[in-house]
Amino acid sequence: MEENKQENQSNTPALSPQKNTGMAVVAYILFFIPLLTEAKKDPFVKYHVKQGLLLFISSVAANIFGGISPWFLWWIDNLLYLALFVLMIIGIMNAIKGEEKPLPIIGKFGEQFKL
Repeated sequence: MEENKQENQSNTPALSPQKNTGMAVVAYILFFIPLLTEAKKDPFVKYHVKQGLLLFISSVAANIFGGISPWFLWWIDNLLYLALFVLMIIGIMNAIKGEEKPLPIIGKFGEQFKL
């Protein structure tokens, strides 16, 4: 009986500290919301806020490009918006999984931000 208890105790994984995945997900939708709460002290949330800020800056750049490009290049603008949407989904999935993986292509620039 005691051997069975010891086996059960050794098979249970050690509890890791809780990550604030909810605020990390919100950071990809509205990057500044977590900065207005206590979650701004969490390094996990702060990482995803930086990635969300990159997405916001990229979307502003895509809007500017869409505004100044000729009408027959509308498809490039749509591809940019689709790529940004895919990057947002990737970021949200990383946040839900509890991972701190940079977004493809633009994610490496997020480490340069000081928040």
